[in-house]
Amino acid sequence: MPSTETALLPELLAQLWFRVLLVSLFGFLTGLEMRAYLIERGGEQADQTHFRAGSARTYTFIALLGFVLYTLDPAWRLYLGGMAVLTVLYGLFYHRKLQSGQMGILQPLVALIVYTYGPCLVLLPPWFLVLLFVAAVFVLNARPLTHRLIETIDRGELMTLAKFLLLAAVILPLMPDRQVTPWLPATPYKIWVAVVAISGISYVGYILQRYLFPRQGYLVTGLLGGLYSSTATTIVLARRGRAEPGAGSQLNAAILAASGVMYLRLLVLILLLNRDFLRPTAGPFLLLGLGAIAYGLLHARHSRTPAETRAEAAGHNPLELGTAALFALLFIVMLVLTKGVLHQFGNPGLQVLSFVVGFTDIDPFVLSLLNGQYHATGLRELAGALVIAAGSNNFLKALYAVTIGSWSRQHTAFLGLVLLAVLTMAYGLFLSF
Repeated sequence: MPSTETALLPELLAQLWFRVLLVSLFGFLTGLEMRAYLIERGGEQADQTHFRAGSARTYTFIALLGFVLYTLDPAWRLYLGGMAVLTVLYGLFYHRKLQSGQMGILQPLVALIVYTYGPCLVLLPPWFLVLLFVAAVFVLNARPLTHRLIETIDRGELMTLAKFLLLAAVILPLMPDRQVTPWLPATPYKIWVAVVAISGISYVGYILQRYLFPRQGYLVTGLLGGLYSSTATTIVLARRGRAEPGAGSQLNAAILAASGVMYLRLLVLILLLNRDFLRPTAGPFLLLGLGAIAYGLLHARHSRTPAETRAEAAGHNPLELGTAALFALLFIVMLVLTKGVLHQFGNPGLQVLSFVVGFTDIDPFVLSLLNGQYHATGLRELAGALVIAAGSNNFLKALYAVTIGSWSRQHTAFLGLVLLAVLTMAYGLFLSF
């Protein structure tokens, strides 16, 4: 039986007086925000020559008008007639603005949105009206942000993102979720879900690193680069060590932090694609990942190296279609290879394969374990192979740290990565037996 508090809101929404009050309140608040926007832009004088298109009272009456006309005639005739009159009035207002040299059309658009508050409250859940109001306020305050984005974002990346959304939101639902061939232990739908998941996580790190933190310390570079690729980040930071010999301490902390983020990134993939793997991997991955990040934070805190530096990006845009297509191909190859190794050599062969794969890009292999249907192998053995691959990848990064960088400057990162690798692989072997 619903509680009194739970039933109170529906009862109030059923009352006509409460809906009138709610529509008036949101119309008035939108008008206040619009007025503040006009004053900030110096648009106060433009409104003095004709009706007050930007006053809080104007928007309150517009919201009430839409509510009353819709309530009187749910068939929309009166409501559409009122919208036509409102459009004519704002057309005259905009004509006057053009004569005064102003071209902004924001006021008429906001007025039409406010006019829909009434029908939205009647026809849709209450949260939609709140969301519509919040969106209007956010857009009115987004002018500085939009200008900054226009100045910094490459137009080619917006086109890439649009293509990716088309593939993810349109093509993905059309893919069959059934096995199309016996030699491929995953459906086309699961293959593309994996590609979308890994590309999306990498893209978040890429955007944060390139645009939101354009000038960051090495530690931030390591943390954000770990979302994209901890291996690529290690290469970038190790190369930086040769250019700045005095930054070795900060670079070591950043390299270890990047590998710490790798463990958390793997957990996110497991959470998204196959939660059965959480039980055997969540505890160790959290311990190792947070431990490496904590070391990086503490070490960077006591370092005297300047925190603000310009660091190069860890890679290219992960949403480029060529990158996504190549990753899908590698994913399919790894699915077939893993199934073949299991069929021919069983669990020992899988362990060897997972160790070897760690010296390449482990993402296709990890996703093949999470999405593949390997009926002859148990969950524990598959989780062990995933953990071994993560540990082996730390060996690769340790080698990169001292070969691309130098032993004298990156030996701390080397020893830390080797320790992470040994602990991770030891646990992976424990799961495999």
